[in-house]
Amino acid sequence: MTILENLWYGNVHPVEEFLEGNKEYKNLLRIAAKDQERLSASLSTEQAELFEKYDSAVKEMNATAEVEAFSYGFRLGVRLMIETGVPLMQ
Repeated sequence: MTILENLWYGNVHPVEEFLEGNKEYKNLLRIAAKDQERLSASLSTEQAELFEKYDSAVKEMNATAEVEAFSYGFRLGVRLMIETGVPLMQ
């Protein structure tokens, strides 16, 4: 199956796959989760609600940035292929 076929059938998951084997990322994620749990336990109800809103906004910003970075990287790759004369169709 080609990469385009895998993409069409939903077998390609760039968000999950690009960090899959990254030990540094997994370690940072573990630290962040532990620290978030400790911080949440120390907050008042009002502070916890505010922190939850803040955390949701940060996650949404990061997701938006990831989509934009992926799109930009894809477009850049295609432009590089065009500029270097790599055939786009075989």
